[in-house]
Amino acid sequence: MRILLAAALALLMTACAQRGTGDLGLVVERADGRLMVVETSGSTRLAGIDGLGDLSHAALVYSRDERYAFVFGRDGGLTKVDLLSASIVGRVMQSGNSIGGAISQDGSLVAVANYTPGGIKVFDSRTLAQVADIPALGADGKASKVIGIADLPGKRFIYTLYDAGEIWIADLADLQAPRLTKFTNIGKLPYDALVTGDGRWYLAGLFGEDGIALLDLWNTDQGVRRILDHYGKGQEALPVYKMPHLRGWAAAGDEVWLPAIGHHQVLVVDKGKWTEKTRIDVAGQPVFAMARPDGRQVWVNFALPDYSKVQVIDTQTKRVIKTLEPGLAILHMEFTPRGERVWLSARDSDKVVVYDTETLEQVAEMPAVKPSGIFFTNRAHKTGL
Repeated sequence: MRILLAAALALLMTACAQRGTGDLGLVVERADGRLMVVETSGSTRLAGIDGLGDLSHAALVYSRDERYAFVFGRDGGLTKVDLLSASIVGRVMQSGNSIGGAISQDGSLVAVANYTPGGIKVFDSRTLAQVADIPALGADGKASKVIGIADLPGKRFIYTLYDAGEIWIADLADLQAPRLTKFTNIGKLPYDALVTGDGRWYLAGLFGEDGIALLDLWNTDQGVRRILDHYGKGQEALPVYKMPHLRGWAAAGDEVWLPAIGHHQVLVVDKGKWTEKTRIDVAGQPVFAMARPDGRQVWVNFALPDYSKVQVIDTQTKRVIKTLEPGLAILHMEFTPRGERVWLSARDSDKVVVYDTETLEQVAEMPAVKPSGIFFTNRAHKTGL
């Protein structure tokens, strides 16, 4: 039996190693602390990687060559995995509770955003040796949770201080003396954020009030300004069962599509003017609003009690063209690099479902234990992902 198991493992590892990394991805199996190595051309599972700890809110980024993933676990673990050998090559417990991370433009530094004790820690991506520890003390002198971290050009990272209501930029060109730029009083409880693909704009959603904090990264001297202020005015906000995620943001042409907190709507914003163009009524409270790579469609998933639905919006007509029910608890969506397919994790159905984005029909399905995040390696070449 042991010989057969060893042979099967060797075959799986060979299957990974014989592929180019651009065809690969990882699916988080959150309940078991495991990653599935998958390939997108045939929509199949290749291997599993165990031993990653608490993956209940896991995120990851990729090395420049797409071979290695850096996984940020909720238990504070930072794990480096090799997709080609389907193995862990390094792991450090860097905090008590972390919420995500980012990799620098040149791929040399990995930064982790922490809830406990707050602040960010920065590591050498080759060795996982810690090279910087930057506490997050707000203007009030109190420690704050850090969230919404993203990479910027150069060895810079941007993030929000949830409790303090601030945005910080950490420049690590000199590891011995990191340089911090701080923007205070940006709004109440910035919960998540995104950097546009061109690296110019940073948008932080505000959980404590209606609106988005916007920073022009090409002109930081102009400070933070508020957009979409009071978008919920005159409407009763519903209880929020799950925070919307801006990181799975949607950009289609000159428009940005954002989930509205506490409302059954997606907001459509003019990119550049940063004013609301329209809003689209959807089936529930949106969590992710994600654009197909060509911008022709936006796919939306939802919080409880509508978390088993997915709606597809046509970005030209601004209409919902299809409501799908792929499984129970759709937590994450990920498009293949050119957008011909989309993968959906159905946590409570213990499966991953794949749809053709033209026909909107299911084309594949694979078992997975409580799947959540899905991450394809083309993310290695995108700012903010």
